[in-house]
Amino acid sequence: MPNQARPGTGEQARQHALERLRQAILRGDMAPAQRLVENELAEQFGVTRASVRAALIELESEGLVERIRNRGSRVRVVTVEEAVAITECRMVLEGLCAARAAVAATDDQLAELTGLGEAMTKAVADGEPVTYSELNHELHARIRQFSGQQTAVELLEKLNAQLVRHRFQLALRPGRPQQSLGEHLAMVETITARDPQAAEAAARAHLTSVIAALRE
Repeated sequence: MPNQARPGTGEQARQHALERLRQAILRGDMAPAQRLVENELAEQFGVTRASVRAALIELESEGLVERIRNRGSRVRVVTVEEAVAITECRMVLEGLCAARAAVAATDDQLAELTGLGEAMTKAVADGEPVTYSELNHELHARIRQFSGQQTAVELLEKLNAQLVRHRFQLALRPGRPQQSLGEHLAMVETITARDPQAAEAAARAHLTSVIAALRE
């Protein structure tokens, strides 16, 4: 990015550093336990150390960064047991969103979910786990969006951000996409049938399967 496009100070600089750091962690460009050196990051992003420090504090509140006393900051390591605990919370919230989406989604939105299900089926058939993982993420995001339950959406976004590496590892595990495809299609089917109880049960069943896979 050209230097003139980099905001050096103030709130704009903090937001710039925050977004760059958040995306790098979520994409896996920064590995768990990787040290986050303020001077290096400030130079990389073209902002002040104060802007980087403020961004790190924000990311700590999101659960993406941990600050170690006398040792600075690093990308937070999420253990399997933590991932399971987070997924247990997701189960409740994702179930709520699925139930709400079954009632609140428009016909066009339901058609979009059906299309995502078809694309996921094709990705599995074509042996494309990365594409499947991206579509998986998109399907869950659309269900949350269509639910209209903004509080649940905000909580889930924070929880999901902490699971990005575990989610990617599961997507690449041999046989996992084939196993989870039916679970996702059941979510699509029950939501498009406008059956909130069945939709909630399908979402919970899927997350139960994710927990079992995490523990394997």
